[in-house]
Amino acid sequence: MNNWKEAAIDALHRSIQPVQQELNEIDWKGGLSSKTDRLAQHVCAFANLRGGGFLVFGISDDAEFKELDKATIEETTKKLGNIAKNNLAWSIQLEHAVLEYEGHALLFIRIPEQQNKPVYLRGRDIYEAYIRSAGHTVKLSRGQVHEMLALSHGLTFEKRVARSAVMDETVLELLDYEKLYELIDKRIPQDKSRIMDQMCEFGMIERKDDRYDILNLGAIMFARKLKDFGLENKEVIVRKYSGTNNLVMDLEYKMSVGYAVGFEDMVDTVMRFTSKEKIEVRREAVPTYPRIAVREFAANLMVHQDFGITGMPITIEVFTNRLVMTNPGTCLNDVNRLIDLPPHSRNEGMAQLMLQLDMCERRGSGYDRAVAAIEEMLLPAYKVQSGDDYTRVSMFPMKALKDMTKEDKVIACYQHACLLYENNLNLTNQAVRERFGLDKNKSSVASRIIADTVERGLLKVSDEQNTSTKYVSYIPFYG
Repeated sequence: MNNWKEAAIDALHRSIQPVQQELNEIDWKGGLSSKTDRLAQHVCAFANLRGGGFLVFGISDDAEFKELDKATIEETTKKLGNIAKNNLAWSIQLEHAVLEYEGHALLFIRIPEQQNKPVYLRGRDIYEAYIRSAGHTVKLSRGQVHEMLALSHGLTFEKRVARSAVMDETVLELLDYEKLYELIDKRIPQDKSRIMDQMCEFGMIERKDDRYDILNLGAIMFARKLKDFGLENKEVIVRKYSGTNNLVMDLEYKMSVGYAVGFEDMVDTVMRFTSKEKIEVRREAVPTYPRIAVREFAANLMVHQDFGITGMPITIEVFTNRLVMTNPGTCLNDVNRLIDLPPHSRNEGMAQLMLQLDMCERRGSGYDRAVAAIEEMLLPAYKVQSGDDYTRVSMFPMKALKDMTKEDKVIACYQHACLLYENNLNLTNQAVRERFGLDKNKSSVASRIIADTVERGLLKVSDEQNTSTKYVSYIPFYG
C-alpha cells in the first residue's frame, strides 16, 4: 500500500474513532455535489494545507456509509480532476483510489500540498484563497495570504524585518537587552559590540554593514514597547470579570512589552486576578489555579499563535467559574492528543528562543506538566476548543465530584490515563481514586468513571488476555 493511502485510512479512522470529529486533513462526502465553486474551494484549501489532505466519498456528514457504484466513482474522479486542472490559478495533479474501510468501499481523492502558496481560484485575485481550519474549508484573511506568501518564499514571521538599517544605539534603545542577560543569567558585557553579537546569535537582529536590522523575533520577544514595531495588536490582554460572562469587567491589564520582557509579570497578574484571599493570622493569597499550568498554557498561546491573523490579540479572561485563554490560529494537533504528541509549532524561532530562555518546558512536555499540576490540586480537567481561527484553553476551579458532569469525569479520567501512559504506567482503579481524591471504599465510583470513559472509546484494556477484573488496567485509545 502506498504511503498516502495508509495516511488516508489513518485520517479517516481518527476522524471516526473514538469519537466523531472534523479534522483538517480529511473531509467526508456522501456524494458528489453539483456546486463546482464549493468543490474548487475544497481542493484549494487542501492544496494550501501543510501535508495536503483527502476528500473521501461514500460517507455522509453523520458517518453513515453510502454504497458507490462504478459510474459514480468515474464521474467523481473526472469532475474533481477537471476542477483541479481548470478552476484553480494553476493546474494541480490529484490522485485517487478506492480503499476498503470496515467492509465499505470508499473513494479517496488525494490533494497534495503545493510548494507555491497560496493556491487560489482561477480568474480571481490572490485573496480568493482557502484553507482548512477546525475541519472546515474557510477563506484566508488578507493577513494570512500575506503570511503564506512570505512562508512560501522561506521567510517566516520571525525572520522578517521589523526595523531596518538602524544604529546599534537605536537597537539598544528599542530592545530590552538587560532583560535578555537577566534571563540567560549572565552579566551584561561592557563591550557594546559583544551585546550586538549575542543578539545576532539569538536571531533577534542581523548585521547590515555598520547598521542592524531588528527582526520580528527580537521585536516580539524583547521590545520595550511593541507599538514601536507596529506590533501593538499582538499585546497580551488579561481581563477580570465580575461574573460568569463578559458583561461587567472589573480589571484589565495589557502586556505592551515583548513577550520575554513581560511574561512573568503577566503570569503574576493572572495569579493575582484568580487568587482568593485567606485571612487567618495574616492575609494570604490562595491560588485557584496552579502557576505551572498558567505559565505553560500562556507560553503555548504565544508560540503557537498565527501571526497572519490580525485583529485578534491573545486574551486571558478570568471569570468567576473559569479561566479562559484564547490565541489566534486553529490548533495544529488533535485536541485529544495534546499530552502525548509533540506540538506542531507555527513559529519555530520563537519556540527555540523561549526554550533557551526557560520560558517553557522542553518540546512536548508542557501540557504534561500543566495536567500534572491541575491534578495535584484535584481540579477538573482542562478543555481545549479549536475554531476556524482560534484555539481556546479553559481551566476550572475546584469542584466536588458530585458537582462534576459525566463529561467532566470522563475527560479527567482520560487525561490522567494519558499522563500515566507517557510515564510508562497504566490506569487502575486506585489511580482514578487518587486522581479524584476518593477513599478506598469509593472503588465502585472509580469503576463507573472508567467504564464511562471506555464506553466513550477513550480508554482500552491494556492486556486483553487478562481475565481478572481485580487486576485489570487501562491505557489511552491510541496506545
